[in-house]
Amino acid sequence: MAFRLVTRNLRNRISFKLRSASLLHSHATSFGFKEVREEDKSQMVGKVFSNVASNYDLMNDFMSAGLHRLWKDRLVSKLSPFPGMKHLDVAGGTGDVAFRILESINSIRHRALQDTINDDLREETRIYVCDINQNMLNVGKNRALERGLGEDKSLVWVQGDAETLSFEDNSMDGYSIAFGIRNVTHIEKALTEAYRVLKRGGRFLCLELSHVEIPVFKELYDLYSFSVIPRLGEAVAGDRESYQYLVESIRRFPPQERFASMIVDAGFHKVEYENLVGGVVAIHSGLKI
Repeated sequence: MAFRLVTRNLRNRISFKLRSASLLHSHATSFGFKEVREEDKSQMVGKVFSNVASNYDLMNDFMSAGLHRLWKDRLVSKLSPFPGMKHLDVAGGTGDVAFRILESINSIRHRALQDTINDDLREETRIYVCDINQNMLNVGKNRALERGLGEDKSLVWVQGDAETLSFEDNSMDGYSIAFGIRNVTHIEKALTEAYRVLKRGGRFLCLELSHVEIPVFKELYDLYSFSVIPRLGEAVAGDRESYQYLVESIRRFPPQERFASMIVDAGFHKVEYENLVGGVVAIHSGLKI
């Protein structure tokens, strides 16, 4: 009975905040459940990630019980990396996805060690790690050094905005964004940019915290998200507010079907998504034809 009362009260508070946030005027956007000016959001998001950069991967382990590693493995398996590919990983500052892609390509190389063509292609491989936040990129560069990849020419670190990428049209074989697209001001612009930089036949992949629809699981997930995660952020990272924004931003992100429609509207074909852990996260994919 007490659990039902707690979850009902929590659900009512979330619903009220979502209704309030839905009344944004034309030059406003959401920052969690708050209404902010569009021109202020990127700076506010930047502050969040500057605050959490040093503890980002540690907190991911705590919040997901390490499952984020398996989710990223699944993302990379859907990409099917290959030697010589040009890949853009957006919002990938700490390098988690990029390292996995490079590891996958290197394992292909080892399986075909006698193939000099693969060796030549390996030299042409470029994994561009693009992030708007320099602090996140610095964490990724340090991790690359720790892994002995500091001088690897295949990894290229670029500070940039998902909505205004600096890369040429039709220049990438693949595009990935993990736990980043919900933080951009205009999701449609980020998707349009993803389509622009991809070559024909290029793959778009997005791993994002999403929406749980199973009733009892949803109530438990909401309770964990709003009651545990901010406190965990305060205890581990000394930052409650950033993790309060995190859980609120998930609720503001479009549901799986609507986000899939946005990907189609950006021009992609064969758009589909896979729910993991009942919809706690989803992997969306699309193809540029």
